[in-house]
Amino acid sequence: MTRSRRVPVSVPADCGSEYEVMIGSGLLGEAASRIQPFLGTGPVLLVSDATVHALYGVPLATALRGAGYDCVELVMEAGESSKRRVVVADLQDMAISAGADRDSRVIALGGGVPGDLGGYLAATLLRGLAWLQLPTSLLAMVDSSVGGKTGVDTAAGKNLVGCFWHPQVVLADVDTLATLPDAELAAGLAEVIKYGAALDESLFSDLEDGLLESVMARVPEAVALVVERCVAIKAAVVAEDAREANRRQVLNFGHTVGHGIEVATNYQLRHGEAIAIGMVAEARLAQQRLGGASDLAERIAGLCTRAGLPVALPDGVDAQAVVESARHDKKNRAGAMRCVMVHELGRVTPHEGNWSHPVTVEELQGTIA
Repeated sequence: MTRSRRVPVSVPADCGSEYEVMIGSGLLGEAASRIQPFLGTGPVLLVSDATVHALYGVPLATALRGAGYDCVELVMEAGESSKRRVVVADLQDMAISAGADRDSRVIALGGGVPGDLGGYLAATLLRGLAWLQLPTSLLAMVDSSVGGKTGVDTAAGKNLVGCFWHPQVVLADVDTLATLPDAELAAGLAEVIKYGAALDESLFSDLEDGLLESVMARVPEAVALVVERCVAIKAAVVAEDAREANRRQVLNFGHTVGHGIEVATNYQLRHGEAIAIGMVAEARLAQQRLGGASDLAERIAGLCTRAGLPVALPDGVDAQAVVESARHDKKNRAGAMRCVMVHELGRVTPHEGNWSHPVTVEELQGTIA
């Protein structure tokens, strides 16, 4: 079998148990044999979008059937527009009609959208089925496939309906990034930059020193290294706070503004593109609020620009509309919008025992504009 890196993810007993993230080249071609220990005797529910399914889902379904499993292919349209309750309902109905039972397992294959929907399907179908994550985008590998967040968007905001439901295993095959469009790779790099800016100064410096371009060139060893480092960072945070009660909030750097941008633009920007703009804005806000390194926002903007990401609102997007969308963000508490404050590279500053800070409409709007 292909050699893989393994990163354990530990979660508190009331949230699940430890599981592994396997990272390497050629893993998807061996997926049917690698995941057999995690499968049950019921139908396997393979959730993917049409683009990924054509590339990787069809061969995986064939391999699973060859291994003796009844594989049900649940395919949705590609894109954020599929992250809706009606799509989950359709998947649930199809799974039930296909004979899903308590011994069924859900496999989420693809980027963040199939991962979020596949996990939410697993959490809600038959009061909870075990599931597996097979991320095929950089963003999913470094971020959304780890930590058990599942859910869908609503008209009011992003990810407002969902739950925590941890997978049994995550299999990240970096070879799948060869077919990933450049813009999607860049979107994943936004989350990589986030980890460095908020939690790992050495990762940020390595990206500045050329690691970013190695990942953009899709050098397998560089990609695997970056995925491993990001997963290790997130795994440590999740082990401390699996349900985002406090410490896990640090992973939301750039996301208050970013989610507001996504909703205000009707998801015309990719998640990573919106987060890149959000990080620059929130780093600027932290500098204004807390002092610290005056060039941090510029350094973040520099890396994002090198990755091909936007760092300011596109023409025609109103800052007031972004803030109004942010007012409905799920991270808000006690009626106040909250932002993660990074005012020194690799360090998040807490506020009164909390890892996010309340911010006013005027502050946020002034920073974005």
